[in-house]
Amino acid sequence: MNNKSQFGIMMFLQYAIWGSWTTALGGYLDKIGFSGSEIAAIYGCLWLACMIAPFIGGQIADRLMQTQNFLGFAHLAGAGLLYLTATQLEFSGMWTWMFIYCLFYAPTLALTNSICFRNLANPETDFGKIRMWGTIGWIFVGWLVTFIRSNWQTEAWTGGSDLLVIAAATSAIMGFYCFTLPKTPPVANKQNPFAFLEALSLLKDKNFLIFMMASFVVTTELQFYYIPTAPFLMDMGAEEAWVTAIKTVAQIAEVAVLLFLLHLSIKKLGIRITMVIGMLAWPIRYFLFMVPSLPVIVSSLALHGFGYAFFFVTSQIYVNMKSKDHMRASAQAMLTFFTLGVGNFLGTIFTGFIWDTFKTPAGDTIWWKFFLVPAVLCTVMAFIFLIFFKDDHQVSDEEINKI
Repeated sequence: MNNKSQFGIMMFLQYAIWGSWTTALGGYLDKIGFSGSEIAAIYGCLWLACMIAPFIGGQIADRLMQTQNFLGFAHLAGAGLLYLTATQLEFSGMWTWMFIYCLFYAPTLALTNSICFRNLANPETDFGKIRMWGTIGWIFVGWLVTFIRSNWQTEAWTGGSDLLVIAAATSAIMGFYCFTLPKTPPVANKQNPFAFLEALSLLKDKNFLIFMMASFVVTTELQFYYIPTAPFLMDMGAEEAWVTAIKTVAQIAEVAVLLFLLHLSIKKLGIRITMVIGMLAWPIRYFLFMVPSLPVIVSSLALHGFGYAFFFVTSQIYVNMKSKDHMRASAQAMLTFFTLGVGNFLGTIFTGFIWDTFKTPAGDTIWWKFFLVPAVLCTVMAFIFLIFFKDDHQVSDEEINKI
C-alpha cells in the first residue's frame, strides 16, 4: 500500500471518530435532561482543547516521539476515555471525561496533516485529495450509525450514549492502524508555540482586520447549527435513528461544492464576493429552519457546503495570499486559533445561553426565535463585510491548489 492510500484511510478514520458523535450527541443529551448551557459546555470541550493542543501534543510529537506512535497512543487512550464518557449520565462526570478525551484528540487534528506533509512526495497537489477522505469518513459513519440504530435500536440504551461507544470503537481501530503508518521521527522543531503571534502584524491592514472580525463572528454563530440541530430535527418529525444520516446532506454538499464550484466562483466572482456568498449561506439556512416543514429543513442543510467551502476554504486561500512566505504557517495558525479555538468556544457558550433563553417552562424550545439570533447576526456581518472589505486580488490556480 502506498503512502497516499495509507493516509487516505487515516483521514477516513480520523474524521469518522469525530463525526460518529458530534452530529447527534446534542439530541441524546437533551433527551436525558441536560440544559442548553450544559450541552454547549460538553461540545465546548473540543474547542477549549484546540486552544491548548498546540502547546502539548504538537510539542511532544515535534520533540520526543515519532508522530505515528503519538497518534496511535492518543487514539487508543481516546477509545478508553470515550467509553468512560459514554457511560456518564451526570453533567460533571461527562464534562470531565469529555475534556480529558479532547486533550488527546485535538492534537491529532494537526498531526494527521503534518504526517502527510512530511511523507508525501507532492503534498501541495496530493493533500487536498487525501483530506477529502476525512469528509467521506464523516459521511460514512453517519450512515453507519443510522444502520446500527435502525437494526438494533441502540439509541434506546439506558446505560449511556451509543454514539460515544461507536466513536470509542472507531478510535480503537484508528489507534492500532496508526502504528502501521510511515515512521516519522521528531524533527526537533524549535518553533515557538506562540509563533502565530508574529502574524498579528497583518491586522494593521484594515481589510485583513475586517476579514478576521467577520471570521470570528461567523464562527461563533455556526454553533447554532452544530449543537442543537439533532434535537431540532427530532422536534420537526425526524426519527432519532435517522438524524446522523440526514445531517450528512451537509457534508455531501460540501464535497460537491469543493470539487465543482469553489474554483469557478473565485475565478469569476473573486475572493470578496465568494466569501460574502459563503457568509450568507448560513443565515439563509437558519431562516429556512424557521419553515415548519421537514423536507425544506433537510434540503437547507445543503447550504452548509456553500458556507464552509465559499467562506472557510476561501479564507485559508486569502490568508495564504496575504502573508509572506516566512509567515504563512503563523498566519494560518492565527486564523485557526481565533476561529476553530476561541470563536468556536465562545460560540458554544453563547449558543447554550440562547438555547436556555428560548426554552419554555415545560422544556420545549421556541426554535424560530432561537434561530433568528444567528440568522440576524450573520446577515448583518455579511453586509458589513461587503461594504467595508475592499481587498479582492486575483488568485492563481496555483494558490487555490495549495489549500
